[in-house]
Amino acid sequence: MPELGELIKLTISLFAIVDPVGSIPLFLTATHGWPAERRVQAAVAASLTVLIVLGLSVFLGTTILNFFGISLASFSVGGGLLLLLLAISMMQAKSTPIRQTEEEAVEAVERESVGVVPLGVPLLAGPGAITQVILASHNTGGSLWLYQLFLLLPIALVALSVWLIFRAAIPMSRRMGTTGIHIVTRLMGLIIAAISVEMIARGLIELFPGLAG
Repeated sequence: MPELGELIKLTISLFAIVDPVGSIPLFLTATHGWPAERRVQAAVAASLTVLIVLGLSVFLGTTILNFFGISLASFSVGGGLLLLLLAISMMQAKSTPIRQTEEEAVEAVERESVGVVPLGVPLLAGPGAITQVILASHNTGGSLWLYQLFLLLPIALVALSVWLIFRAAIPMSRRMGTTGIHIVTRLMGLIIAAISVEMIARGLIELFPGLAG
C-alpha cells in the first residue's frame, strides 16, 4: 500500500501534467456552438477517457516495459526528458506537439464527438501522464495488485477535476481570461520541470551508480 504522501504527490503531479485548466481554450474551441448538454457530454467523455487510459497504464505499463526489455531506469530517463520538453512549452504558454499536433487540433474542431479523441487522448492522457503513472506503479515489495489499486485514487481525482473544470469552462474562461489561464499553465510547467529533473537524476543514478558518489 502506498503512503499517503506518495498518493498526494502523484495527484498533484498528474494534475499538473494533465493540466485541465490550460486545456480550457482548446475545449471551448472544439465545442464552439454546441448546446450545453452536448458540451457536458464531451466533458464526461474526456474525464472517462483519462480514467480508463491512465488506469490501464497502471496495470499494463510494467508488463509492456518487460515485454520490450526496457529497464525502469531507462524509462525514467526517457520519460523525464519527455516531461521536461512538456514543461518548457508550458512555461512558455505554448502548445506542444507532444500533447497535440496541428492536425489533431484541426480534427478536434471538425469532429462531432471530441471527448475521447483528441481531447481525452492525447491532449489530457498523453505520453507525459502515461509515463508518470507507469513509473508510479512500479512496486518492489508487498502486493503489487493492491499497490496498483490504490494508485487508481489519484487518477480518479484527476479525472474528476477534468470533468468539473470542463463543465465550468465558460465561466472560468471569462473570470480568468487568457492571462490567468497562462499563469496557471506556467505554474504547472514549473512543477513538471522539477518532477522531470528528479526522474532523470534517479534514472541516471540507477544506470550509472558511480554518479551517486
